Amino acid sequence: RGKLEEAAAMRVSDLMTTDVLAMMPDETVEDLDRLMRDRNVRHVPIVDRDGDLLGVVSHRDLLRHALIEQQDVPDDVAKAVLERVRVRDVMIPEPITIEAEADLRAAAQLLWDHKVGCLPVVEGRRLIGILTESDFVRLMAEGD
Repeated sequence: RGKLEEAAAMRVSDLMTTDVLAMMPDETVEDLDRLMRDRNVRHVPIVDRDGDLLGVVSHRDLLRHALIEQQDVPDDVAKAVLERVRVRDVMIPEPITIEAEADLRAAAQLLWDHKVGCLPVVEGRRLIGILTESDFVRLMAEGD
């Protein structure tokens, strides 16, 4: 079987990342930026103390909202602002989600239709994983 036929038979649980780097809404955007850079991730789910999904922040959201990487802003000013801005201020609330047992093709369609780069994987409201565009690229790039 080819990669496309193989992928069509898979579930979200077969491809999702379960060791998800998540943050809480009251953490700073500075900490979020550092996490994304240090761990080389582009999407971070935002959860409450119970692990229930509240939102998601993409690297693009961070760049759009914050002073990060603007050349005309002194580093100390940017740092001071990022220390004050909270994750809840930049997150996308109530993101599009998917369940672990959903069909992988349905997940790909959601990513495509909604022009998003990730789908938090939930059980009820609880975050149990994340599925990203990169996961699909990795699947197609892996050898047989």
